[in-house]
Amino acid sequence: MTAQQRREEIQKQLERAQGPLSASALAAQMGVSRQIVVGDIALLRAAGAQIIATPRGYQKGGTGVKTLVACCHDGGEGLRRELYTVVDNGGVVEDVIVENPLYGEITGKLHITSRYDVDVFLEKAARQPDSLLSSMTGGVHLHTLICPDEDTGARIRERLAQQGLLYENKGGAR
Repeated sequence: MTAQQRREEIQKQLERAQGPLSASALAAQMGVSRQIVVGDIALLRAAGAQIIATPRGYQKGGTGVKTLVACCHDGGEGLRRELYTVVDNGGVVEDVIVENPLYGEITGKLHITSRYDVDVFLEKAARQPDSLLSSMTGGVHLHTLICPDEDTGARIRERLAQQGLLYENKGGAR
């Protein structure tokens, strides 16, 4: 199999997959090292392929309407309510973004699509609470959400507002 054939096969595997595929799993299927697959993914992405790197592996990029929401909470139960609200109402939490005075904008890829993903993320966060990007900003952060349509994005924003999780609903300047 040539390198080009391998990259085409990786794309096919990602299109057929029901969830993320790890670089190690793809490497085992292709008979190459994990690092070769990581390089192949980088080349595919550079060529315009919509491939998302998630904490559980790679997957085909989603389609839908992207929207940003500004949220604020202290982590813990607020984080759980925020993420459950998004996925329960049909959205995907693509990333988290914070502003840092030294580095500027810092983005962490999440790609959280279900309560299962939320629970896995929260378990990891509980083991490393200082790793939450929002801990650098007093809880203020942005999320890029992917929604099937604009109505879904509006519904998610409304539900977050009802729970007091949107930053613009916090009252007063910070």
